[in-house]
Amino acid sequence: MGQQEKVATSLAGAVSEEISASLTAVDAELARRYPGDPGTRQPVHTVYVPGDTFTADTIRSWGDRAIEALDEHAPDAASFAAVLGIPDELAAPVHDRVRAKLEREPVEDLRIDFEDGYGLRPDAEEDEAAARAARLVSGAYGNGTAAPYMGIRMKCMEAAVRDRGIRTTDIFLTGLMQAGGLPDGLVLTLPKVTYPEQVTAFVRLLEAFEQAHGLPAGRLGFEIQIETSQSILAADGTAAVARMIDAARGRATGLHYGTFDYSACVGVSAAYQASDHPAADHAKAVMQVAAAGTGVRVSDGSTNVLPVGSTPQVHEAWRLHYGLTRRALARAYYQGWDMHPGHLPTRYAAVYTFYREGLEQAAARLAAYVAKAGGDVLDEPATAKALSGYLLRGIDCGALDTAEVVRLTGLTRAELDGFASPRRADLTVTAP
Repeated sequence: MGQQEKVATSLAGAVSEEISASLTAVDAELARRYPGDPGTRQPVHTVYVPGDTFTADTIRSWGDRAIEALDEHAPDAASFAAVLGIPDELAAPVHDRVRAKLEREPVEDLRIDFEDGYGLRPDAEEDEAAARAARLVSGAYGNGTAAPYMGIRMKCMEAAVRDRGIRTTDIFLTGLMQAGGLPDGLVLTLPKVTYPEQVTAFVRLLEAFEQAHGLPAGRLGFEIQIETSQSILAADGTAAVARMIDAARGRATGLHYGTFDYSACVGVSAAYQASDHPAADHAKAVMQVAAAGTGVRVSDGSTNVLPVGSTPQVHEAWRLHYGLTRRALARAYYQGWDMHPGHLPTRYAAVYTFYREGLEQAAARLAAYVAKAGGDVLDEPATAKALSGYLLRGIDCGALDTAEVVRLTGLTRAELDGFASPRRADLTVTAP
């Protein structure tokens, strides 16, 4: 070996120490504001059910009705693939996995709605419905029939309905506590947020509940629903949604785009209100940038075109929903809303096709990166993170099997978790 290269420097060590000291507060702020992805499973959708119609068998009923729709309008893999344009080689795997999903876990995230889907009712009626929702949710987690994530959407923090929203939240959470405690999959959704101060107020409500029941500080998180133009661009020209995340003080878990309220707010006529409208794209792009690195997930909205009626009508609605879901996935919106059981087949078909068609390429790129084998694409650590995250999302929703991903990448599940997120690697994840 040759003589070791002599290295010369010009700066005293004190310079580096001084610079580091000057950035200590920034380092702490970066760690606080941008902790990265939480590493937990993100559901591929949220299903909304009005508070007065939710029952103990709602989830199973949605799955059964979705299977009935498949049997009536696309009874086999070939016909289902033909409707949606799924490649021939994926027709059978996707169809089989969709049916299995509908039988095993038809709903990944369910929200019992006490806002627009429920409306204004006498106080006694909503009180009873909120208490009943708590009892049913607790029972579902107890007997194994719950969705992985469940909770309520209460009324917003605007003056006209604020007290009612606070009371419903209190009744629901109190009912859960009386029935045995808060389930791990509990999710709360705060709608029609316009000012960060409304987020601050909701945080205060949750803090008070935690204190009343001796719960750990921060136990209760919530989603912020983006349904007004003011939540994207504040009166002073700032991105209000970023300030809302900060106002949540670490409790925000998601930003959910409200397709129709937001569209109406910015003046889009009813015939053109859709999740692929330019106004929607702008709002979601701002949400996405505001949430990046914070651990807050972004969800797309819904379509109001229901797959009902004749077979041609159902097929047309399916193609629309499938296309919107695939479009969202390509734009890194990995979650959306489903408003009808007939949307479930195309939700899962779009998600499963998205992950299965990219499986081999993603696995090969990740394996090459780990082996430093090179190839026709020069990947960096950030890309390896994205590749492993893609594969893990596919596993979590049932599009991919852990065994096939391990075989194709040569990596264990723990190693995949480590590439995707340090926080994910610290969790024990059970794949479906």
